[in-house]
Amino acid sequence: METIRTVLIAVVLAMCVRTAAYEPFNIPSGSMRPTLLIGDYLFVSKLSYGYSRHSLPLSLPLIFDRIFFDEPERGDVAVFKLPTDNSTDYIKRIVGLPGDKIQMKNGILYINGTATKRKRAGEVVLYNQYTGRFQRTPRYQETLPNGRKYYVLKETDVGFSNNTEVYTVPEGHYFGMGDNRDRSKDSRYPDVGFIPRVNLVGRAEVKFFSIDGSFWKIWQWPTSLRTERFFAKIK
Repeated sequence: METIRTVLIAVVLAMCVRTAAYEPFNIPSGSMRPTLLIGDYLFVSKLSYGYSRHSLPLSLPLIFDRIFFDEPERGDVAVFKLPTDNSTDYIKRIVGLPGDKIQMKNGILYINGTATKRKRAGEVVLYNQYTGRFQRTPRYQETLPNGRKYYVLKETDVGFSNNTEVYTVPEGHYFGMGDNRDRSKDSRYPDVGFIPRVNLVGRAEVKFFSIDGSFWKIWQWPTSLRTERFFAKIK
């Protein structure tokens, strides 16, 4: 009975920390490359934006709207519930705040009619699952109006996702984009769209583990662990 009691207390404490402070997530896709890689494990701060029902296990409807709310900053990497189903976790960079006008023109991000600064910063080699080959992809450093800097990948500056309409972000909503600009389904697409304030889960703070392969294949860890990414802050 004492063992059962100890386990129950530990579970309750873990759930409290997960709900109120930090929740672990892992990255299943390459839409946030080069910032986040498939196999990265991160801690997401629940404290950053206050709490909504999506902060609770199973999104229990016990909180109306948000409490202790703090506005996201432009450039934050945020986890949110997909607006079209309110259950799937997505992670994108917040580039548009309420009232902003967002547009992509020839691959350049425009915010309220002004182009963000974009500077070439080398290239990365990525595996293309469609061609079955590795390819070199240009990398750029993008600077937001508030001075936030980060890297994005751009394969091309043509096509719909690089030449969009002007999106006016509604009050109480945000506009998110993936850093892998040509391989990201984000607020540019109707099946994602604007992110409601209530759907925000938290801000991605730090990578605590990273592996290039299966987590469960422990015998491969000597060659698959990306230790240089352990406990690295997410910018």
